[in-house]
Amino acid sequence: MSALPQFDVEVPRREPFAPLRRELRLLLRSRMAVAALALLGMLSLAACLNGFHQVRAQAAAIEQAQTLQGESADLLMARYGREQEPGIISYHRFVLTWDAPAPLGFAAIGQRDIAPWLLRVRALGLQAQLYEGDHANPELALAGRFDFAFVLVYLAPLVLIALLHDLISSEREAGRLRLLHSLPGAGRGLWQRRAGLRATAVWLALSAPACGVAVLAGAPVQQWAGLLTVAALYLLFWAGLCVWLGARERSSGAHAAHLIGAWLLLCLVLPTLGQAALQRALPAESGMELMLAQREEVHAGWDRPKPETFERFFQDHPEWRDTAPVKERFHWKWYYALQHAGDWSVREQVAAYRSTIEARERGARKLGWLLPGVAAQAGVHRLADSDLEAHLAYLDRVASLHRELRLHLYPYVFDERPWTPADAASAPVYRDAHGDSSLPAQLWLMLLIAAGIGLGLGRRGLRRIGG
Repeated sequence: MSALPQFDVEVPRREPFAPLRRELRLLLRSRMAVAALALLGMLSLAACLNGFHQVRAQAAAIEQAQTLQGESADLLMARYGREQEPGIISYHRFVLTWDAPAPLGFAAIGQRDIAPWLLRVRALGLQAQLYEGDHANPELALAGRFDFAFVLVYLAPLVLIALLHDLISSEREAGRLRLLHSLPGAGRGLWQRRAGLRATAVWLALSAPACGVAVLAGAPVQQWAGLLTVAALYLLFWAGLCVWLGARERSSGAHAAHLIGAWLLLCLVLPTLGQAALQRALPAESGMELMLAQREEVHAGWDRPKPETFERFFQDHPEWRDTAPVKERFHWKWYYALQHAGDWSVREQVAAYRSTIEARERGARKLGWLLPGVAAQAGVHRLADSDLEAHLAYLDRVASLHRELRLHLYPYVFDERPWTPADAASAPVYRDAHGDSSLPAQLWLMLLIAAGIGLGLGRRGLRRIGG
């Protein structure tokens, strides 16, 4: 018996990315989805460019101020240098300080919108100089500037809601849900691909402009990689929440309404209530009140006995206790002692103010354990080095320079030494410095927990429909 003929059967290749390409084609056929993604990309680009132009404007203002500072110093020495009188030279001599924006500063304007980042400091009372420009109303900046942080926290979830609210309900309403579940390869994997593709598309539309502007700004790779990671974790939470609520057996309109309500609650209502509760629980004076208290103390010192003023000064500087007493009506060493006595009189108020605003900041960050938007916003501000921590570090550098100026001046006014051009050249100058702008472990943990909650909710929602 002859052998049966052998036939080679060609088994069709299974392309691993074919299902993903099909879902991508379906996504691109949706005009609403494409329009929403394009709009988000344009808003992200506009926000990043807006932040970039603001940062460039601040850097230009700092550079111009440095040029004017050099001209001012030359004019000062030309006018008062011949007298060699250190008291009057120090009275008119301003030293420029600045807080230069970080390379990633375009992503979040943060405190730089309401707090000074350019100050001119003299050897007079410090508190009046620190808070002289503290007249902005922080409530006007409550919603934040139009920057990348604003688009991420407030607008990107709305695009996710638009793309995911009817992910399942639209198939159910069209009568295709059971048919889809009967197809090979359908089930939970189908909805995971669809939801994951839409969330990834939102992340790309949001992040691509930020990457381009970060490269333009010269930001280090690790910083803008951290920025993209923060955005991804935050969007994972919202994607999971959208899938969880969208898997319920209700209409697409009901899902959209519930998700918009969740957005209002998580992004607007609860953060505002949390901030209001912190301000009520931790009341604090404003910087303007500290400035007025210090100035009132200095003005009152003109009518106070000079020994009383010096006694306050000697509390911090006992090394000058043996100086000759001042008998005339005015002497520069009494005047600078009076200025320091004004700062000394409000030292407890200053410490309480600093402690309160730091406690508020810690409380605001703790809200991130419950509100992912707060954690994401705090993360972006930290990476951009524009949060309260960065501003307080700048004020500390200014205070350190102010102390150096005073200590440099005191030997001249108390020992009545002349001020020469060589002494002017050796006077303290400001050096800008930036701290570590990486995210602390606590913020990473908050965002990871939020992303984990979102993924858990999404998986639970898919199990509900039998996927």
